[in-house]
Amino acid sequence: MAIQESGEMYLETIYILSRTNSNVRAIDIGEYMGYSKPSVSRALGLLRDDGFITKDENGGINLTASGEDIAARIYERHTLLSQLFINLGVDEKTATEDACRIEHYISETTFNAIKAHAKEHS
Repeated sequence: MAIQESGEMYLETIYILSRTNSNVRAIDIGEYMGYSKPSVSRALGLLRDDGFITKDENGGINLTASGEDIAARIYERHTLLSQLFINLGVDEKTATEDACRIEHYISETTFNAIKAHAKEHS
């Protein structure tokens, strides 16, 4: 199932937060992303309906296998592209912002070529 950019951003946020906190809650996601509680609640409902996340009895939000696959892919793109742009001389803030925009639209073919190139030159 195709997922929109905003859904990918939520999944990536859950992925990032879950790396340091085993109990990710909607409020944590809202604070991290700067979104209101109703916006987060609506988005999480859609992600749950589409099978990308689950919510436990304590309100903890967890990625399903498909949700984690998408989140890990987006996170890898974000980190690699950010580092590439920084290595090219772009300031960190701009590099991160640009990577965040590009990570959702770059083709798998182009990203894999960038990834291979980065490995060769590291």
